[in-house]
Formats: sequence, structure tokens, C-alpha cells
Amino acid sequence: MSSSAAAAAAAWSLWFSSSSSLDNQRHRIMRSPGFQVRCAVAEPMKKKKVWKQGEYPGDMSSFDRNQRRTPIKNIKKKLDRKSNLNPWVNTVTQALSEAIDTKHWLTALEIFKMLKEQPFYQPKEGSYMKLIVLVGRCGQPQHARNLFNSMIEEGLEPTAQIYTALLAAYCRSNLIDEAFKVLEQMKKLPLCQPDVYTFSILIKACVEASRFDLVKSLYQEMAERCITPNTVTQNTVLAGYGKAGKFDLMEKVLLGMLDSTSSKPDVWTMNTILSLFGNMGQVETMERWYEKFRNFGIDPETRTFNILIGAYGKKKMYDKMSTVMEYMRKLSFPWTTSTYNNVIEAFSDVGDAKNMEYTFDQMRAEGMRADTKTLCCLIRGYANAGLFHKVISMVELAGKLEIPENTSFHNAVLYACAKADDLMEMERVYRRMKDKQQCRADATTFAIMIEAYKKEGMNDKVFDLEQEQEQETILKVT
Repeated sequence: MSSSAAAAAAAWSLWFSSSSSLDNQRHRIMRSPGFQVRCAVAEPMKKKKVWKQGEYPGDMSSFDRNQRRTPIKNIKKKLDRKSNLNPWVNTVTQALSEAIDTKHWLTALEIFKMLKEQPFYQPKEGSYMKLIVLVGRCGQPQHARNLFNSMIEEGLEPTAQIYTALLAAYCRSNLIDEAFKVLEQMKKLPLCQPDVYTFSILIKACVEASRFDLVKSLYQEMAERCITPNTVTQNTVLAGYGKAGKFDLMEKVLLGMLDSTSSKPDVWTMNTILSLFGNMGQVETMERWYEKFRNFGIDPETRTFNILIGAYGKKKMYDKMSTVMEYMRKLSFPWTTSTYNNVIEAFSDVGDAKNMEYTFDQMRAEGMRADTKTLCCLIRGYANAGLFHKVISMVELAGKLEIPENTSFHNAVLYACAKADDLMEMERVYRRMKDKQQCRADATTFAIMIEAYKKEGMNDKVFDLEQEQEQETILKVT
């Protein structure tokens, strides 16, 4: 470990200890008698109730026994009828809501299908809206279309919001042509005209697909409809131009935002630019833009500092990474899970298991909950350090912490298997991954496995994987 990395670890230890002393001081103050006296609130005196004869609840002599049984019996019948119906209704609807919240799209569709078969079912636009958004975000555009068609068959009138959700589902799966077909359908319906959000989603998809010719035409159509691009739209285009290396166009859009009254640059604009150059490793350019945005009067936020920390970490600039973290403390910006993840990732990339573990321990000591990225970085870090027995411990820990085992998580385990030259275990992990409906292989998955097979000269396995990757791409499109 370099001297700068050691200095960074020592600095973090000092900050954590100072944070702990502040907590102890706060607890001493709260336990002091003076503090308790000041916090005490006198309760107002309650006026004593004077009961009339026969009115006191303990005196039941004025009531006839038979008169008391009738209302209780009727109430019991009502409660029985209610208990026979509501538990089932509440259980199913609650299960559907939980499946949507946890993004278990397949479970949500199965519960919704069961719900529609019940006699108490009433079609609601809100339920369809949530489900279409869910399956769209999970890369299931065909299910989004099926839900949309089912909604129409049940007699619900589509709205601009429903159409926009369907369009977004196609955009997320890079089915731009299908998304444009939805846009044309909207333009034919007077009550479902596209708005700035519809165009923004479509522009984002075109930007990510590098279809900048379509972006230009969409801007023209927005102008014809007197729809002004908002800051979110401009930030999306900024990011797209930056990723494509079109820095002249990016700067042109940014200058236009500075002169605009409806799409002024904000902290998201700052984060977009800083993240762009940070991910490219152009730290000096990132720092210049940071100063420019500060001169524009835009204040940084926690995410801004996390972007800087991540960029410095990838370049192994531990001194600057520590300086930013110290600056966050001075400005009372909290260290978040993303802050710790960036630091863990910095040590993970170079296989520095000691500092990686120290940061993870401090993260848990401050009550920060680990997420999927945390475990992915730890697994990759141990693999880079050659500590494969600890990879197994991290997989077990993920299960104990109920960390979602998504595609990124499986890719990290596949990377560790490939690093250990354990191709049999790599294949077993891949089979388990394919067995999960909500965990599909991506380009990173195939790249890890193909490289591992090429290293061992297993060309037949390489060929089979390349064929499987082509089929997976076709399935995603269709």
C-alpha cells in the first residue's frame, strides 16, 4: 500500500473517532438532570366527570339484559361477514403491491392474473399503470403491450400517461421503432397528446442509441407543438453528446441552457458533466468544469462529492479522495452508501484487501446498509487479491443480508471463478443465473466467460457462448 493510501486510512480513523466522541458528548448532555428538566412538559389538569344516576358505566342496573344482546349479535354478524371477505382481498392486493415495490415483475403478473379471476375485481387504471411501468423497467416490453391491450379490452380509456409508460417500456429495451409507433398513435388521439415527458423519454432513448438525427427531428417537432425542452431533457442530451465524444455539441447545448429561462443548468447538469469526464479518467477536465459550475452559482450536493471521490479512486489519487471526504465532513454532508462504495471500489480494483475490509467495517459501524454494489466490489476485490475463500464468505453474507442477487452480482461471482481458473464452478454459477427468471445474462456476463474459455483454449465453448449471446440479443429485441 502506498504512503498516500496509508495517510487516507489514518485520516478516516481520525474522523470516525471524532464522530464517536461527539455522539458520547451528546448522550452525556441528554442524561444530565438539567436537560431532563427543560424537556419536561406539565400536563394540563383534566376536568373531573360528574356522572348522573344510572349513567355510570359500572352501573348496568338501568339496562335490560335482552336489550344488550341484540346489538352485540348484529355487530358480530357484520364482523364475521367482513372477516370472511377482507383478509383475502387485503392479502392479494398487499401481495401485488409488495411484488411491484420489490420489482418482482413475474410474481406481480401472476398475482394480478389471480386477482382478475376474483368476483370482487374491478379494473383500475392505476394498477395497470404501475404494472406497465414495472415490466418496462425490467426489460419486458411485450408484457407491457399485453397489459395495455388487456386494459383496453376491459373498457378502460387510455391516457397520455399510460401511452407514455408503454413508450418508455419500448425505449428501455432499445426498441425505438416501436416507441415511435406509440408516439404516432398518441398524436392521433386528441386526449392523449404527447407532452414534454413523452418527448424527453424518446429523446433519451435516441441519444443512448446514438441516433442523433432523430434527436434533431424530435426537437423540431417539440418546437412546432410549442413544447419547451426542460432541464431534464437538456441534461439527457448533454450526457449523450458527451458519451459519444461530441464535445462541441455538448458545449453548445450547455451554453444554450445558460441563456435559457426554462432550462437553466442545475446540480444535475453539474453531476452529468463531472461524471462524464470522471468515468473517462479526465480528472483535470473534471476539476475545471467543477470550478466553472461553482462560478455559475451552482452548489454541489452529496452525489457531486461522490462522483469526485469515485473519479479520484479510479485514478488511485487517494490524497484527493481523502480531501473530498474531509471537505464533506466540514460542510456537514453525510457519507452515504455510495461514498463508501466508491472507496471500497478504489481498493477493490487494486486488490487492497486490508483497506477494503477496513472501509467496509467502518461503513457498517456507522449504520450504513450494504447494497448489491458493495458486495460486488468486495467479491471482485478478494478475487483480485487471490483470497478466494473470502469470496465464498461474501456470497454467504449477501444471503444473510438479503442483498438482491441480480445480474451484476452474478457477474462478480463469475469474475471471481474465472480469476481462480475454476471453470466448473463458473459454469455452475452461470446455470443458476439462467434458472432465475429475473436475472438475464448481459454483455459483461458473456465477456467474462468467453475470455476465461479463450485463456484455456476451449474454442468450442467460446463458439457456443457466442451463439447463445446472439440468441439472447434476438430474444431481447423480439
